Amino acid sequence: MRVEIWSDIACPWCYVGKARFERALADFPHRDRVEVVHRSFELDPHRAKDDVEPVLTMLTRKYGMSEAQAQAGEENLGRQAAAEGLAYRTRGRDHGSTFDMHRLLHLAKERGRQGELLDALYRANFAEERSVFTEGDERLVELAVSAGLDADEARTVLADPGAYADEVRADEQEAARLGVTGVPFFVIDRKYGVSGAQPAEVFTRALTQAWGERSPLTVVQGGDGDACGPDGCAVPQS
Repeated sequence: MRVEIWSDIACPWCYVGKARFERALADFPHRDRVEVVHRSFELDPHRAKDDVEPVLTMLTRKYGMSEAQAQAGEENLGRQAAAEGLAYRTRGRDHGSTFDMHRLLHLAKERGRQGELLDALYRANFAEERSVFTEGDERLVELAVSAGLDADEARTVLADPGAYADEVRADEQEAARLGVTGVPFFVIDRKYGVSGAQPAEVFTRALTQAWGERSPLTVVQGGDGDACGPDGCAVPQS
């Protein structure tokens, strides 16, 4: 069985949702026969590489909220991340283009290190002091190496804007065909779709239902989970 996960490194709910899904998968009796594939979805696909701004600035601009409200949302996200055992910096993070990161993730997929690189990118963006957006390509090379990729190969990809660009766009076009407008979005064996960072039990139910079944893609009921879309990320208020 295959699970495809559309997500973006800049999406906090993708970070939390990945942990919740993996908790469900760890308890799934057929987990050794589940292939997980991560697919690209840029929340801000038209943002220039050098266009970087503080997360709080981005949140206030997209949502029209006050900085205090945006900070409260970040604090709540931090608590939800902590509940999944994830570190989360609630202050001082940056927001920028993730296109090059997605290109590297496609290289990592070919090398069998996609999950490792995605984890490294999430940690760097949400938990570490250093920015993934302001230190240039060498910061991404460093993270690629930490995930088991070759440094020179990563540099070659980053130096060529066309490398794996088609693969990133193909993932995004496929998401559009499936009607995906926000991430994370989980497609299980092309039978069931799970939208947002749902509780682990929702993923458990979807995995169980999809196992051995053949039916059109059905969005699992349970309400829309917290997700990120082109207009930004849902900000928890309580």
